[in-house]
Amino acid sequence: MFELLPGTGLGLPRGAGVVRFGASERAAQWAVATLADVREGWVCGAGWAFGARYEGVELHAYGDTADRLGRTGRDRDGFAAVELRRCEAVPVGPAAVPVVLRGIDVFGYPADEVLDALGPDPHPTVRWHAERSPGGYLTAVRLLADLDVA
Repeated sequence: MFELLPGTGLGLPRGAGVVRFGASERAAQWAVATLADVREGWVCGAGWAFGARYEGVELHAYGDTADRLGRTGRDRDGFAAVELRRCEAVPVGPAAVPVVLRGIDVFGYPADEVLDALGPDPHPTVRWHAERSPGGYLTAVRLLADLDVA
C-alpha cells in the first residue's frame, strides 16, 4: 500500500520505505525504482520530475521547486510533491493497491464515503482531484511538502 504521510512524505508498498520530503532526486527515484520502472517527467517550476506505474496507480513526483509566487529565497530543495492517479479512465471499483490516508483507503471506497470519513480538506497539504468517476471513486490525490509548492 501507498501511505500518504502529510509533513513527512510517501510510504511505499512492499516495505520499499518512505520517500521523505526534501529527499534528493536520486534517493526518491531509487526508492520508487524498487517497485516499478521510473521514467523522467516534467513539471513547470521544478528542477526534476519522474513517474512510475505500480499495480494500476500512476505516481508522479517532483522536486527542487521554485516558489510558486516568484519570491526569491523561498525555493524548496529536494522532493516537494507527489500525485497518485488511478490508471483506469473510469474507475468503477477499488484500486488494486491501497492508497491510504489516516487509515482510510482513498481509492478503495466511493468518494462520498472517503469525504465523509476524512472531510473535504483532511490536511492543508492534501488535494483531492476534482474529477470523480461515474461510479463515484476519486481518481487522484496529491500530497505537497508545504503550501508554497504549486
